[in-house]
Amino acid sequence: MIHPWHDVTPASERGPLPLEFKSVIEIPKGSNLKFELDKSSGLLKLDRVLSSAVYYPANYGFIPQTLAEDDDPLDVLVYCTEEIPPLTICNARAVGLMSMIDHGDPDHKIIAVLREDPIYNEFRGASNFPQHIFKLLRRFFNDYKALEGKDVQVDEILPAEAAHAIIDDCLTRYARQRQQGKMKGLS
Repeated sequence: MIHPWHDVTPASERGPLPLEFKSVIEIPKGSNLKFELDKSSGLLKLDRVLSSAVYYPANYGFIPQTLAEDDDPLDVLVYCTEEIPPLTICNARAVGLMSMIDHGDPDHKIIAVLREDPIYNEFRGASNFPQHIFKLLRRFFNDYKALEGKDVQVDEILPAEAAHAIIDDCLTRYARQRQQGKMKGLS
């Protein structure tokens, strides 16, 4: 069985890393179910039903072969006009970065657009988006854990160049950990 974190190449045939990359979707936009990758098996597991009256404002997943500061694959929000089913591999382009503090730790979210979506593919940077889209995004992440009694702080949306630096860092961290035999889910 292919492991979506370790066996999917992050490079996209559409353009160079870190500008463009493959994403694996865990949660379709509009869902209030929090799925996440089971690091050992590569399957999706249901983490929880969101306890607040909110839903994911974009398709949510990760960039393969990355390791973020929280020891998970790097999170990505892929904007698209449609819901993308879980475990779908798609080509995305970074347009921005949203950083947040979750349980006192940094938690970066790459903001991307689906390359194959004729509407969102026209957006080159976060500054091209209607402001209301990112108001919804920030509100979602401020509220989605509120009823669980968990504190989350969301920063402003940064430009694509900030996302590129985070992607590069997470690709390097993953490669280093994999070379040292420290990656979960690899035997």
